[in-house]
Amino acid sequence: MAKRKIKKDDEVIVLSGRDKGRRGSVKSINTKDNRVVVDGVNMMKRHVRPSQTEPQGGIQEREASIHISNVALIDPSENVATRVGYKVLEDGRKVRYAKRSGEVIDV
Repeated sequence: MAKRKIKKDDEVIVLSGRDKGRRGSVKSINTKDNRVVVDGVNMMKRHVRPSQTEPQGGIQEREASIHISNVALIDPSENVATRVGYKVLEDGRKVRYAKRSGEVIDV
C-alpha cells in the first residue's frame, strides 16, 4: 500500500481527464480505492427520490470521485502543481514539503 501524499482540505489541480486544469480543495479521500472527491470537479447528475432530508427530490449535481494519481498538490508559494516529499525538521517533526520550491506544507 502506497503512502498517500494528499490530505483532506489540500488545494489540488486536476492533471488529466475532462476537468484537466481545474482547481479545488479535497473534500474527502477513499483510501481503499485511492480516490478523492474534489470540490467543484468531476460533476455528475444524481437522481434523488424525495426523503425527509430532500423533500423535493429531483436531479442534483454532485462531485464524483477521481483517482488520486490524476491530481497534484498546488505549491503554496509558486501556485503551480508540485510533487510532495517528506522530511524531518530539527525539532523532530515529520512534515510534507513541496519538492518544487522546498516550502513546508504542513504547519
